[in-house]
Amino acid sequence: MKISIVAAGFTPEEADKLRRAMATFRRTGLVQTFHDKMINGMMARGYDEVFAKSCFRQIEGFGDYGFPESHAASFALLVYVSAWLKCHYPAAFAAAILNSQPMGFYAPAQLVRDAHAHGVEVRDVDVNASTWDCTLEPSPASHKGRALRLGFRQIKGFHETVAAGIVAARGDGYRSIADMQRRAGLSKAILEQLAHADAYRSMGISRRQAAWDIRTLHDAPLPLFAMLAEEGEEGEEGVHPQMREPAIRLPTMAMGEQVVEDYATLRLSLRCHPLELLRPDMAARDVVPCTRLTELAAEHPVTVAGLVLARQRPSTAKGVIFMTLEDETGIANLIIWENVFERYRCAVIGSRLVMCTGRLQREGVVTHIIATHLDDCSERLDGLVDLGREAELSAPVTRVAIASRDFH
Repeated sequence: MKISIVAAGFTPEEADKLRRAMATFRRTGLVQTFHDKMINGMMARGYDEVFAKSCFRQIEGFGDYGFPESHAASFALLVYVSAWLKCHYPAAFAAAILNSQPMGFYAPAQLVRDAHAHGVEVRDVDVNASTWDCTLEPSPASHKGRALRLGFRQIKGFHETVAAGIVAARGDGYRSIADMQRRAGLSKAILEQLAHADAYRSMGISRRQAAWDIRTLHDAPLPLFAMLAEEGEEGEEGVHPQMREPAIRLPTMAMGEQVVEDYATLRLSLRCHPLELLRPDMAARDVVPCTRLTELAAEHPVTVAGLVLARQRPSTAKGVIFMTLEDETGIANLIIWENVFERYRCAVIGSRLVMCTGRLQREGVVTHIIATHLDDCSERLDGLVDLGREAELSAPVTRVAIASRDFH
């Protein structure tokens, strides 16, 4: 307002109208009605025409992206407090933000990955340790002696009331799946959900073994055997000897299978990143890990691949799409011009795993890639289930559940 009054001869009332026209929440185009008055007013007071037009372009830019000082101050306070907590108490910060989901730009997988990168030990969902929310546990190996324990809320489709029942009946811990079924009153469907989430590891029961053992259970204990169990005649595995199935040795699940199951049930994996399993094939295609982008010179042609974390298409960007990819080392930011988007529309909109070839661009500390070619490689994710598994085993293709966050 002061610039328009001093440099262009606006009255205070006219300057206030210009301020209101700049508001981002109003109709666009109102600022243009002040173009001639601003330019002519500045030139009449001795300012160069180029300089006057430059000043007006800055005002137009603020009209697209700016917001009031009060909003900026409030946002800055939130950012400062969040940054302080994340710096000094990363485990508590991660637990709090996971317990506040769904929210924000990043999904739980990225939040957990970031916590781990900052020295926080992250522990799996477990029937003998987890509650509904993510919690903190003592750990000498973790940042400030606190580890992050994932809660039952991370299991896709799980209900808080069921989690509360598991915690209430837990006591000193469950000894077996049958013991848990009897004490917590859980259905086979709930027990299978926990098996798919690999939540029985504290009992020494693997994901596949748990799924097998649950098949031998009844939804409700048989009356006579339930009475024997109450009288203390159950076996050491929580099942009466007459009901116990013979031991079966099941094949160990390959890492790819484990990661696929993790993403299907928890939407994240603490074992490894999917791109880590695909890296040998990616390396053969000259795909560069994301962390290496800072080592390359600007304008360098480069190919990267990663899970699609987010797609953004702001209304002010004139059709440009911004895409964020993640591999096992970090993230890469893509800029996709409108003509490139039209050429690779299917890959841009529908892919879970993208391979992008483009030109590296750097502005200060910001590095991004101007995309020229994009490939949808989502089928490689679905093929993870076959990596390292025994040749004689076969299973239907499982779609890896990678959900991006898209903003328009």
